[in-house]
Amino acid sequence: MTTLWTAPSVRRLPLLPLIATVLLLAVPIQTPEAGTSANITPADLASCALVILAVAAALHLRRRPLTPAAALVLGLPAVGIAVATATAADPAGALTGYVRYLQVFVLVPAAVILLLRTPHHFRLVTSALIVLALVQGATGVYQYATGTGASYRGEDIRAVGTFGPTDVMGMATVVSYGLLAALALALRPPHNAPPWLRPCAITTAAALTLPLAVSFSRGTWIATVVAALAMIFLTGLRQAAKALAAVTAASVILVGGFGIGSEMISQRLTSITEVTEAPDRSVTDRYTMWAAAASMWQDRPATGVGLKGFPAHRDAHASIGLSSGSDTAGAGQSFHKQPLLSPHNMYLLILSEQGLIGLTAFVGTWAAVLTAGLRRLTHKAPRRAADCGLAAMGLAIWQTVDFLYADIGGPTTVLTGIVLGLAAWWALAPSEETE
Repeated sequence: MTTLWTAPSVRRLPLLPLIATVLLLAVPIQTPEAGTSANITPADLASCALVILAVAAALHLRRRPLTPAAALVLGLPAVGIAVATATAADPAGALTGYVRYLQVFVLVPAAVILLLRTPHHFRLVTSALIVLALVQGATGVYQYATGTGASYRGEDIRAVGTFGPTDVMGMATVVSYGLLAALALALRPPHNAPPWLRPCAITTAAALTLPLAVSFSRGTWIATVVAALAMIFLTGLRQAAKALAAVTAASVILVGGFGIGSEMISQRLTSITEVTEAPDRSVTDRYTMWAAAASMWQDRPATGVGLKGFPAHRDAHASIGLSSGSDTAGAGQSFHKQPLLSPHNMYLLILSEQGLIGLTAFVGTWAAVLTAGLRRLTHKAPRRAADCGLAAMGLAIWQTVDFLYADIGGPTTVLTGIVLGLAAWWALAPSEETE
């Protein structure tokens, strides 16, 4: 007998909060001051509805919420988070960090696994990521072209989308997600896909390289290249050669042929290797904070200094080479000195605040998802769902690499939970759902 939750027209309704969580990030968010990444955004509220609906659906259908493997993998971070909160010098202050980590690395990924039932559901979510990337990317290109972006080398040309100069990684992050989702459709179109899908996917992926380039975000460049190359080679050597030739041609046309930001992009690329000879201020600050995070861990190797403890312990462990903050301006905001409150490396942030217990749980979760996902993609992925596996692994690899240069914070943080959920669904959900 068909029930309310199993009727085809209603079964997709729980996906609406999931799609809304993604698309609401296209709405401009006005923050009262820099450094307010803890503010609750509309996307955060949608993620709460997402979790509630996922729990309600599981209770109503009276089915096992998660497979044992999924429960174990997603439960690991909860252990490290709880220990770091309980052992923090200020447990009450660490509570906000506990809620945020639980949202991003446990609750939202679990809700995604619970609500996704078919590859079609997966594609609806990645399509939302592509739409978000196109909206934010178009905004960013307009900012670069009109000189209304964030300040960069004295000019207001840095593409930041609607996220503003205090979250310069936001637009680059969502554009990268959308580019990889489109690339998966271009490399492995779904079974019985319309003939126009692959050309549209190729065009979309190529177009999104432009806002990514003028974001001047070195970390996202590196992560996107690594993830895209991994996806390309996972499709086989013959198709990899064709795809690499197309990517090279698009890069030459966009940057070389049209000269779009070529000089500044070249300078930005060069600065990646300028660590010991002539590093810019951002590179110096980043490595100084990395050293401070390692020093904090050495003081409390097992449990770290506690969630939200990095800012309080930073000055006691950082060298005098650390600046007071980074300069932010442009994109509709006045000049502001933004304090440096994290090491801009997720692994070191967890190591310093949660110690070896937290880092082991965190790395264990990502390693399990990547290993299981790649195994399913390369050994037993059905042709009609190969695009889902390719997108899931591309997004997971991107996040793994990007965490070397960034950490959670800002409005796009909730997307980290969705990306982990997509990858975990592909890797850990029952085979009959992913097929």
